[in-house]
Amino acid sequence: MDQPRELVLASTSRYRRELLERLGLRFETAGPDCDESALPGEAAPETALRLSVLKARSVATRFADALVIGSDQVASSEGRPLGKPGNHARATEQLRSLSGKSADFHTAVSLLDSRNNETQSRVVLCRVVFRKLDDERIEAYLRREHPYDCAGSAKAEGLGIALIARMETEDPTSLIGLPLIALTEMLERAGMPVLG
Repeated sequence: MDQPRELVLASTSRYRRELLERLGLRFETAGPDCDESALPGEAAPETALRLSVLKARSVATRFADALVIGSDQVASSEGRPLGKPGNHARATEQLRSLSGKSADFHTAVSLLDSRNNETQSRVVLCRVVFRKLDDERIEAYLRREHPYDCAGSAKAEGLGIALIARMETEDPTSLIGLPLIALTEMLERAGMPVLG
């Protein structure tokens, strides 16, 4: 298929890259250069949305005629942010705190047209309800999958699914980090239909 525009993913995340590859479009990746800190008093969906736009804008300056995808995810449980654990001990602590509880993953996607600076954006919520988790199950999971680079410490696309009771979302790919249903709609509006 001949692609009408250059497509750029403003991310170095392998998870986002793998998701975008599912669409069968040619694209390149470029690391965004921006401060990804939440602002004081900013709600999780607002942070995710602002950062998805900011990432796309920071990369768009390098591409004069491209469609640039920015995405960001902010997770929380009971009002507390859930970051990437980084190591085994923090992942254990995070999963203990999520046992029998739910976590909200707000994933924003933005598509910026660098030709005219028009931006489409959307935030997709995925609520994950965790099973009751004992230390033995947590340890067995962490030893097998090492999800230290995932907010919430459970990879739903892998063995982490065994820790989850249910997911409530309009787009399951949002949990992994890039809402493909929303993105395909945006691409179509921008003149690059995935099945065109």
